[in-house]
Amino acid sequence: MSFNLVHIFTTMSPLSKGIFAILLLMAVLSIGVTVERWIAFRRSANESRLFAQKAAALIDEWKIDEVEELSTKFKNSALARLFFATIQRYIRAFEGLEGALSPVELARNESERMKEQLAAELRRGMSMVATVGSISPFVGLLGTVVGIIAAFQGIGAAGSGGIAAVSAGIAEALVETAFGLMVAIPAVVMYNYLTGRVAGIELALGRSVGELLDEMETHQSPNTKRAREAA
Repeated sequence: MSFNLVHIFTTMSPLSKGIFAILLLMAVLSIGVTVERWIAFRRSANESRLFAQKAAALIDEWKIDEVEELSTKFKNSALARLFFATIQRYIRAFEGLEGALSPVELARNESERMKEQLAAELRRGMSMVATVGSISPFVGLLGTVVGIIAAFQGIGAAGSGGIAAVSAGIAEALVETAFGLMVAIPAVVMYNYLTGRVAGIELALGRSVGELLDEMETHQSPNTKRAREAA
């Protein structure tokens, strides 16, 4: 008997075909999320690199208001969004010096909240990939069990047995398990890849905003346009 996937699929029961369709949908979803996240990470990295190059000189001259304005031009950059939130809170703290916390401490707290928000956005859809990687083998096994049950029911209805009578049905059923593994293995690899990318991005964000907060500690006052005009 030749191995013909088209023939095997056409001879499956409707329930087995439904399980096969579910596995196919899971594969498409995991690939789609991975591609979408890869594009988002790449776009963010490119814009963050350009933002960092332009912002470095402004931070050296402590033109913090211009860094804030610059960050609004890089909507897809996680670094720019983090800097914008941190600097905005730092500058706003000088407009009304009240409370026990210093502007730098308020900016640090805001940066932590923003990092949590960005981390959640970076992981968007990754739970779907993890779910596919963990349950697709079991979905495939379910398809195999259903296929074997259907094969034995066919034997009972025909009134004949033997390995020749049941081998074709078992082979068709085992295709479901094989397909489930084919979906699960790439999904686990893709999830681990995305997790590694997110961890790297979070590390870079933490280091960059930490350097910004160190600069804020050094200056302890915003060199903004408003301050220069008031002087």
